[in-house]
Amino acid sequence: MKNNVPFPEVKGKFGFGCMRLPQRGGAIDYPAFCEMADAFLAAGFNYFDTAHGYHDGLSEPAVRDCIAARYPREAFVLTDKLTDEYFSSEEEIRPFFEKQLSLCGVEYFDFYLMHAQNAKYFEKFKRCRAYETALALKKEGKIRHFGISFHDSAAVLEQILTEYPQIEVVQIQLNYADYDDPSVQGGACLAVCEKHAKPVIVMEPVKGGTLVRLPPAAKEALAARTDASPASFAIRYAASFDSVCMVLSGMSDMAQMTENVGFMKDFVPFSEEEYRTAAAVAAVFRNVDLIACTGCRYCTAGCPEHISIPDLFSDLNAKRMYKDWNSEWYYGVHTANGGKACDCIGCGKCERACPQHLPIRALLKQVSATFDRPQNG
Repeated sequence: MKNNVPFPEVKGKFGFGCMRLPQRGGAIDYPAFCEMADAFLAAGFNYFDTAHGYHDGLSEPAVRDCIAARYPREAFVLTDKLTDEYFSSEEEIRPFFEKQLSLCGVEYFDFYLMHAQNAKYFEKFKRCRAYETALALKKEGKIRHFGISFHDSAAVLEQILTEYPQIEVVQIQLNYADYDDPSVQGGACLAVCEKHAKPVIVMEPVKGGTLVRLPPAAKEALAARTDASPASFAIRYAASFDSVCMVLSGMSDMAQMTENVGFMKDFVPFSEEEYRTAAAVAAVFRNVDLIACTGCRYCTAGCPEHISIPDLFSDLNAKRMYKDWNSEWYYGVHTANGGKACDCIGCGKCERACPQHLPIRALLKQVSATFDRPQNG
């Protein structure tokens, strides 16, 4: 496996995600963050990742006070992002960008990403010429590398990379549980990046902590095959792909920092046996009260409400397996243009088409009870 990073200013393949910083008394614990940043840089790493919305707007000032104010600019690499909710027109993008520079205490960003791109957001970003604005900022020297972070299907990623070949790097969700997941499509998105020769930054390598806090059966499956800790196993899995140039971890305390820099400082890629172990542990997750949908999509062709039934079933399966926020995000992606589970009119066409003979109407009610918000009035 190749371990090279294609950006010479970046040291190593391990990055500090500033979305889950240490907290004390409901605020970011600056002394603890400083200690962690010092340890991270001392270990030979230098990549920090933030966004305006992290910690309700407090992540960027924390980066300024704990990193930018304490180290020379060339000592660290900083990534920030343009997020949908903070602009509604082309004219608003530059002032927001300048605000981000000020909040972070820097004069340029090493990487600037179009944040959380999906089909819906991509249309807005195009309408507001966000990509063009970012590319202009790059020409002005205020951005060194331009990219996207992404949450949608491989087909949408293919569209974006085809329309904007200027994209230099893509941040995707990738871990051994999501690699073959039909909702997240981690492996398929990775393949699209490789097709377009785009280096990959990995977010959620431990799936928001789920792959550290393994269910008992999964923990037993891992322990039976390796002595590696769940965290080291998950992060090394993501880092072992040739096209992955960076793996982010949102560390919250020094214990996590110490463990992670320990095994990433002298990074050893996965062996074939470890890949087999990852597949075995991932298989355990698939046995958690899941809907036995094969994703054939026969059910969707005749649906009068245009409900993407297999995708919604994948979202419910993910919720049952991981019990985190991520499945709710993808439910929003899959219903962005309508077709929520609660829109089902109970016609039964889907059930007549289903080769698995699933009680789809009853299952959609379970999906709706999990994800659809009560309607007022």
